[in-house]
Amino acid sequence: MTEPRLIEITPATHGVDLDLVYATSRNLTGKAIYKEAHCLLLEPAETRLRKAIEIARDAALTLRIFDAYRPREAQQVLWDFLPDPTYIAEPGRGSNHSRGTAIDLTLLDASGSELDMGTGFDAMTIESEHFHPGLPGPVQRNRLLLLGIMHAAGFTHIKSEWWHYELPGSRALPLIDDSASGPLRLM
Repeated sequence: MTEPRLIEITPATHGVDLDLVYATSRNLTGKAIYKEAHCLLLEPAETRLRKAIEIARDAALTLRIFDAYRPREAQQVLWDFLPDPTYIAEPGRGSNHSRGTAIDLTLLDASGSELDMGTGFDAMTIESEHFHPGLPGPVQRNRLLLLGIMHAAGFTHIKSEWWHYELPGSRALPLIDDSASGPLRLM
């Protein structure tokens, strides 16, 4: 039996939009963490992502991906910036991003505009919780739409971030050896 491998996700191969913010300064740290933008997922997560892409397409929507596989060193950079386990996995415990099984994303409408989710990606606030009360009806519907697509594809969510989805049972998997990331280098 072969071990699962990291698979690159691109607009050409998967029909998604990529806005890999950790390769830019448009993230919570205000600086680029990756030198190059590459979107990678472990094979079982990539298979479920393909299902989510198909479900979204049937609703005239496109997935925009902000982050997927994250080397442990990048996780450490995020933890050093915001050491709050509500939003950032403690590096010793490990993030499911560092297992290649988590993905951060949103939805685009047919015109290519992001659906309003009430907060931006990486907004580490209580308003980013999936079911935060008091958000306008259209925001609640958009979050539920994303949740429905991702759950139907076999992902699960975490309470604190509307954009974060992962394979169920991911914690049981080992962290990926950072040498497996190939072209994904840190700044």
